[in-house]
Amino acid sequence: MSEKQHITQWNKCLEIFKDNLTTEQYNAWFAPIVAVDFVDDKLTLNVPSEFFVEQIEERFYNLLKATLKRVFGKSVKLYYNYNVVKDDNESGVTVQDQAPSTAINNRLMQQQAASSNPFDTGELADIDPQLNPRYTFENYCGSMSNKLAVSIGQAIATDPKCKTFNPLFVFGSTGVGKTHLIQAIGIKIKERYPRTRVLYVTARLFENQYTTAVRTNKVPDFINFYQSIDVLIIDDIQELAGKHGTQNTFYHIFNQLHNQGKQLIMSSDCRPSDLDGMVPRLISRFKWGMTVELAKPDYELRRDVLTMKASQDGLMIADEVLDFIAQHVTESIRDLEGIIVSLLAHATMLNQDITVDLAKAVIANAVRINKPQITFELIAERVASFYNIDTADLYGKSRKREISDARQLLMYFAKNEAQLSSTNIGVRLSRNHATVLHACKQIEQRMSVEKKFHEEVLAIESAIRQ
Repeated sequence: MSEKQHITQWNKCLEIFKDNLTTEQYNAWFAPIVAVDFVDDKLTLNVPSEFFVEQIEERFYNLLKATLKRVFGKSVKLYYNYNVVKDDNESGVTVQDQAPSTAINNRLMQQQAASSNPFDTGELADIDPQLNPRYTFENYCGSMSNKLAVSIGQAIATDPKCKTFNPLFVFGSTGVGKTHLIQAIGIKIKERYPRTRVLYVTARLFENQYTTAVRTNKVPDFINFYQSIDVLIIDDIQELAGKHGTQNTFYHIFNQLHNQGKQLIMSSDCRPSDLDGMVPRLISRFKWGMTVELAKPDYELRRDVLTMKASQDGLMIADEVLDFIAQHVTESIRDLEGIIVSLLAHATMLNQDITVDLAKAVIANAVRINKPQITFELIAERVASFYNIDTADLYGKSRKREISDARQLLMYFAKNEAQLSSTNIGVRLSRNHATVLHACKQIEQRMSVEKKFHEEVLAIESAIRQ
């Protein structure tokens, strides 16, 4: 068939599409398509991107198939042609409509097999990964509260061919180190595989870019760019909540990257199942790989962060000061780093020594001091320690004077310091509430007449409240 003939036939198809679609659908998905040739029952269409292939196959396949058979004949076979790199004809790909994703995956697998870099496509120029060079694994303190997340992150960076953790979804409250961890993965991959196209972006920036692309009619270019990324790291994915247009576009980007074996890494302030305003099909995909929590920093981690930060800033801080800060600033690593910055300012600008009193003042201005929670178990430990007896004896039935007195003190403090009810206390000690009330009255009476006993009660109270 001559060039003019296949164009004429394709124009007939376009007329049918116009009659069966809304103006918006036609202009968005069929107006940009150009018929290249029709030889031996093979019709080749030029499309702007692979995204168009996905959309046409998903939305209009039945209409397309019926129309082509009607105009070009029952034996017609459809092929799509598009450039992987915009305006670069040498990067062109042709796929048959029956199994486009299979053909694409086979092509990518061949490229990857021919390269020592598991991410390398061998075609695209490098990009600025937008990674903070300070956020490395070497600068990331580890403890039991983040051990699993760090181990998984290092596994991804060390062996990107392993897709067990793809996607990786890291969640946790503000300031626990999510941004540092996900960027450390990207930095390590860039160190090991410099040609890898790694990109870190916040969800809010992704949303802004998409909005701009819609306004300037460049959504296909936006999608093409993101589908060319080897390791896509999106921070604060919960920011896409309620942004259904952006979510729909990210859904297609996610599918394409995941099908190509590219690594996706996301962070959020909550687990996937708790994401409000997110479409179910995205939430489902977030769960495909590995979901891991970064818990609030434990004491060991808080202490290590303080030591490292002080060392980096050239501060000499006494252990008692570091211990005090680690004990009282418990919610966020970010808060800990802010405290060190404030101490540095006082030490250098005001020429003050860094003491526990200074740390108290700085903490009071920055965060709420967290006192240890007083629990029944904590009180039992303090009472048993003071009288040098086994904690288990307090829960037993021994009537020895020293154990009986200690047990009554446990009841007294549990009611007054832990604010537990008499019934609750009684259940824990296999006693009834009347026994607890009697014990509390006994302690109060003894305190009023026995000076030494009163001093002992005050000492135990102080230990409990520390």
